[in-house]
Amino acid sequence: MMPLLRHQSVFFLIMRRLRAPFIVLIVIIATSVFGLTLAPGVDADGKPAHISFFHALYFISYTATTIGFGEIPYPFSDQQRLWVLVCIYLSVIGWAYTIGTVFALLADRNLQQAIRTQSFMRAVRNLREPFYLVCGFGETGRLICDALDRLGFRAVVVELDEARVGEIELHGYRADVPALSADARNPETLTFAGLTHRSCIGVMALTNDDSANLAIAIAARLLAPGIPALCRAESSDTAANMASFGTRHIINPFEKFAEYLALALHAPAAWHLLTWLTGVPGTAMERQRDPPRGEWVLCGHGRFGRMLAQVLEREGVPLTIIDRNAAPPASSARWVQGEGTGAHALEAAGVRRAAGIVAATANDVDNLSAVVTARELNPALFVILRQNHFANNSLFEAFNYDVNVVPSRIIAHECLAILTTPLLVPFLDDMKRHDEDWCGRLLKRLTGQFGWDIPAVWSERIDLSRAPALYRKLMKGATVELQSLLKSPSNRDDALACEILLLRRDDDHLLTPAGDTQLRPGDELLLVGTGEARREFGLLISNDHALVYVLTGTDLPGGWIWERLSRPRHEPS
Repeated sequence: MMPLLRHQSVFFLIMRRLRAPFIVLIVIIATSVFGLTLAPGVDADGKPAHISFFHALYFISYTATTIGFGEIPYPFSDQQRLWVLVCIYLSVIGWAYTIGTVFALLADRNLQQAIRTQSFMRAVRNLREPFYLVCGFGETGRLICDALDRLGFRAVVVELDEARVGEIELHGYRADVPALSADARNPETLTFAGLTHRSCIGVMALTNDDSANLAIAIAARLLAPGIPALCRAESSDTAANMASFGTRHIINPFEKFAEYLALALHAPAAWHLLTWLTGVPGTAMERQRDPPRGEWVLCGHGRFGRMLAQVLEREGVPLTIIDRNAAPPASSARWVQGEGTGAHALEAAGVRRAAGIVAATANDVDNLSAVVTARELNPALFVILRQNHFANNSLFEAFNYDVNVVPSRIIAHECLAILTTPLLVPFLDDMKRHDEDWCGRLLKRLTGQFGWDIPAVWSERIDLSRAPALYRKLMKGATVELQSLLKSPSNRDDALACEILLLRRDDDHLLTPAGDTQLRPGDELLLVGTGEARREFGLLISNDHALVYVLTGTDLPGGWIWERLSRPRHEPS
């Protein structure tokens, strides 16, 4: 991979590569013209004459390009025709050398990369709307870009694999996605990709290489400390290194699912609510079974398996581990050495009396084989199935699992929750501190109103840029309650299909605030509802006419002239 260009353009790169052929052509033409002016000839009267420099240049110009000519200004002498014959062969050789060099240059990978780089830099430089920088277009990056496109956000992609970059054009995104095949570990690459661009609002390091993600995190921290950086880290050492220099959002998919499993074991309603709120909008979700208490079997004691084993033991769940390696000395769980895909090892682990099983190996086929065999031995098992590659999705969907662990989806959901809905994270943290009954009532109310399809979750801040109409009204001393805003701007008798989950004011958090709560300038709201309700709520907090209608029922006339005509007589102009 060639280094990226900083200041020079592709034009000057091409000219430098064609310097030798151009010099050869210039020398051939100059020699031909000079020789033709020296060659003796005759004029129309048969007197000795020499062709002028202008006529010689004109003749050589069209002769060198077409190999066809008329003798000007007079028929040539034998000496002139002999020299022209030499010039013809010289020009053929010169043009053949030049054209061959041009074809070789066009096939040069470095030049192609330079052209793509220049085009990419121009596209990024011309971006005017906010965008996210996505480093890595694997399974996770693809899910992120798909979700961002549905939500109306722009994305810029840096991916090392050229084949994956080529796939971006085949996805049919509503907005163009500038993409570059380059190493995101290079800070210069990130700069060209818009890391320091004024419209960049977030960067995501989503490659499958922890060292590359670490390099991206360092570059983001030093070059653009003001924008949020979300970094994937599958090893604890990398995560600790990222945290040491202030990376705020470090996502370990295995650790994140271990947290979800712990929550599901002691607070199933909170787990269902978290899963429903952090899904990708527009996708469907079915309520899952609550993870049962009882004995569990864990197939695979790798990086993911060790995290789950710690969670299950911490929750007091009796656990049997099946792994091809021998038990480590410090293990307190029951251990069966063998292959979890075989019925013998599963029988030895007590799968017939177990309540649940986790297939946690790094091999998708082994995981499917293990749970299929286990379900034959115990049809009532609660099955948690790890899927390593999204390409195997059709195989996994054919099996009736309870929970499917897809690391790319976990990371994508977490990134979207942090970047596009920053208030969702503090809401989920506060929610986990409430009891199971509170979470159950909230889940029942929300899913009863919106169904189990993933809803739209969004944040609004009452300031001059996000909610100008509402902000100006509050600054004038008006009293506005939350319940008065949840009405349709097209018909205030109809309630908006949304609810307010959180109100943040300074450092205070109000979960599911009461309808009579009065708003203040600077308040932040977390809402959940339909996409149509999101658009209508955005209209009424930003448009003075819609806000007045919702609050008072008065439908103000539109336009400056009608507003002046509708004012009371005593009102000053």
